[in-house]
Amino acid sequence: MKRTKAERQRLLKETIEQTPFVTDEELARTFSVSIQTIRLDRMELSIPELRKRIKTVATNQWNETVKALPLEEVIGEVVDLELDQRAISILDIRSEHVFSRNKIARGHHLFAQANSLAVAVINDELALTSKAEIEFTHQVKENERVVAKAHVEEETHKHLTKVRVQSYVDNIEVFNGLFYMYRTKDRQEG
Repeated sequence: MKRTKAERQRLLKETIEQTPFVTDEELARTFSVSIQTIRLDRMELSIPELRKRIKTVATNQWNETVKALPLEEVIGEVVDLELDQRAISILDIRSEHVFSRNKIARGHHLFAQANSLAVAVINDELALTSKAEIEFTHQVKENERVVAKAHVEEETHKHLTKVRVQSYVDNIEVFNGLFYMYRTKDRQEG
């Protein structure tokens, strides 16, 4: 059954309010309309595009919180952050991230997303990667979305904190890393 424009726009607004990081492509599939129709609906409803929605949430919630580096220097878009606990970022793989010959993402982009998220989650003015144990577990292709999840595991000794970062595309793990982060003060000093 085809929805009326008013009904579709009402449902679109509700969907975006419930899941603000949904893409236009996902919305187009959900509502069985073209991406252009979704974009026109968003414009009529004054709903910004995904990147602006993410940036607004990130700026409002975490700009004053992230200490070790400016939020705009995190590779990917931070969508969740609890200092010294956990963080999540999203990176959409575009043509500039892939090898031109096979459209597979270059590993340093996945590493950069994970490493910068490990830095961002540390509650300190200075956080540096002392050591990293990484594994690329599945290839990532152009136009895929990588969701990186950082979890602070433990403080190994004074000034060194372990952060586990796992990255996924559609719930398939593509990267796993354990980052040993140097910090100028102990977690307890926070």
